Amino acid sequence: MRIAIRMDDITPGMDWEKFGKIKGLLDEADVLPLIGVVPDCKDPKLAIDPERTDFWSYVKQLQEKGWTIAMHGLHHVYTTKDGGLFPLNRQSEYASLPLEVQTSMIREGKQILAGHGIYTDLFMAPAHAYDENTLQALLANGFTRMTDGYGRRPYRYRGMTFYPISFDRGQCLKDTSDDPTTFVIHPNTMTEGELSFYRDLFRRGNLLNYRDYLSMEPVERTAAGAFLEHLQALSKRTLVQVMAKR
Repeated sequence: MRIAIRMDDITPGMDWEKFGKIKGLLDEADVLPLIGVVPDCKDPKLAIDPERTDFWSYVKQLQEKGWTIAMHGLHHVYTTKDGGLFPLNRQSEYASLPLEVQTSMIREGKQILAGHGIYTDLFMAPAHAYDENTLQALLANGFTRMTDGYGRRPYRYRGMTFYPISFDRGQCLKDTSDDPTTFVIHPNTMTEGELSFYRDLFRRGNLLNYRDYLSMEPVERTAAGAFLEHLQALSKRTLVQVMAKR
């Protein structure tokens, strides 16, 4: 498979050393990733380094360079224990909240980004968790694309176009097709082993610039396909929990 790269939890106070390491590998391989920028981060777990005062101008420079920007929630604070339509986790900033509340939150995030000169129609849900109200709220605020879901191509569902992430990295690496997928990186928690994995991956090639991923024609996702995806996410969550207990 051709592999696109997504990096989550981009904030002024993130772990800049780890981010710099993965950015260096991306630059060396001439790979343009997707980054999820939190408009107004209030998650204490993401407050690692002193906040960069030039953060927003730096993000804008990355976007001008060809990096793709997604709005990664609003505060990155989990307010519910609902995994939503894609239940990889048991928590969400959005799922289960009323439509009007979600619409207001998404509007606020979009306004914050615009105030810093950052414009995007791509959304990245914290903890991958969203529900039907989230999709309606996104569309009402001009968002038309999301990074999440499972599948072998981008797909359209409920008016939104989804760009799938990988279900199993090992299987993706064995797959010799030209189908696209996304590997998700959390720079703040990245280990030296993970960094080594990505160093080897980027040198191997067969990567996909995220902006090229966005240019692919989506297929239609049926209700049956959405239900299957829901079950896949549940099974992945269960597997991760079992492995964590070993």
